[in-house]
Amino acid sequence: MSNTYRIGLKNCVFFARHGVFHEEAQLGQSFYIDVDMDVLVTDALKTDNYENTVDYGAVHASVEQIVTQQRFNLIEALAHRVGEELCAQFPAIKRVVVTIRKPSAPIPGVFDHAEVIVEHIPE
Repeated sequence: MSNTYRIGLKNCVFFARHGVFHEEAQLGQSFYIDVDMDVLVTDALKTDNYENTVDYGAVHASVEQIVTQQRFNLIEALAHRVGEELCAQFPAIKRVVVTIRKPSAPIPGVFDHAEVIVEHIPE
C-alpha cells in the first residue's frame, strides 16, 4: 500500500516571456504546464476535508506567480524553480514532476512543441 497519492494539474496555460532570444522576452508567448504531485497520505482520504490535503487552487496560483513574475532563459530552469517552490510551500508534497511545453519555440522546422520534464524531490 502506497503512503502517497497523486494530485495533478494538466495543461495550465500562462502567458510569459521566457527564452534565450530578445524577441521572446519582448513578444512573449503561451506556456503549457502540467504539475503532478505525489502527496503524503493524511486524514484527507477518510475525512473528506480539504484542509488535510494540498489545495490545488493554491498550487495553481503559486505556479502562475512563478511563471508570470520571474523570467528564465531556459524552460528547464523554470520547471526546476516551480518544483522547488511547490515543495517548499506545501510540505505534504513528497515528489513533483513539472512538464512545460513551449509551442512557439523559435527553431526551424515543423513540430507541435518543445517540452521539458523536471522531477523535484524535497530533501
